[in-house]
Amino acid sequence: MDGFEAIAATAVPLTGGYGGETYAVSAGGEDAVLRLYVRDPGRAAVDVSLMQLVRGLLPVPRVLDAMPDPMDDGAPPYVLTERLPGMNLQTYLETAGEKERGKVGEQLGELLVRLSGMPFLRFGGFTGRDLAIESFGAGGLTTWLDDHVDGMGFSRGQVDSLYGVLDRAEDLADSGVERFCLVHSDFNPKNLLVDPETAELTGLIDWEFAHSGSPYADLGNLLRFCTDPALGEAVLRVVRETGPDLGDQLQERARGADLWALIDLAARPGQNPVTTAAHALMTRIADTGTLSGGRTDFDVVH
Repeated sequence: MDGFEAIAATAVPLTGGYGGETYAVSAGGEDAVLRLYVRDPGRAAVDVSLMQLVRGLLPVPRVLDAMPDPMDDGAPPYVLTERLPGMNLQTYLETAGEKERGKVGEQLGELLVRLSGMPFLRFGGFTGRDLAIESFGAGGLTTWLDDHVDGMGFSRGQVDSLYGVLDRAEDLADSGVERFCLVHSDFNPKNLLVDPETAELTGLIDWEFAHSGSPYADLGNLLRFCTDPALGEAVLRVVRETGPDLGDQLQERARGADLWALIDLAARPGQNPVTTAAHALMTRIADTGTLSGGRTDFDVVH
């Protein structure tokens, strides 16, 4: 890209996504975001294709320029996108009123409906510019827990309780929707932007974990730590009333689909606030023998 070195020289690191790889820059007279793909060079081509695929359907940034392949001088692939307006939704919700939180919840439900309506034929991760899908090869939830349980430090009784929870979660999955859809896989307020004046969502960012998967997964991610009835009930109402039929026990199915991510996070307690919170939640799930683990039930329709 002409002037790439000058743009990179003005880069200011941003939080979120892969630390040390995402920067605020100025390009062509407008604010932009520069993402360098150091840890996962192959993901650059995937992210460009995804943003082009969903633009106009979801609030994603325009791709201004990209070099999705490593350069001859050894520099990593990069993607340059516009910087969307708005403030971080997580910060906004800390002071927003009940009416505004309900409005945000309705919009989150609408985004989830759009994601669940983008079908794919297989489950797995995206590769390359054509978004080919490769299986994760992870086996079932029980195998996943086997691979991660040592990092949780649980007692034998807690582990046995978790296996019972996983059995019930897999029963729910087996009786659910037998199709796959686009999953953002990090669908929570820290990756969303909002106009603080209007409570309108303006962006869904950080797509590095997006894949083809369960239509319940993003809902489970969003509600994982949610304690706000105004937001949670609005999300579920919109998903239930306007989206594809996802069956009954919607919140429980979402919690079951979220176990894959929750187990992975809980096996790394103390790394950051999210892994610590995930470990505490998995502890409550093990102690109670329930998917809810004492969380608020927003799914008022049964």
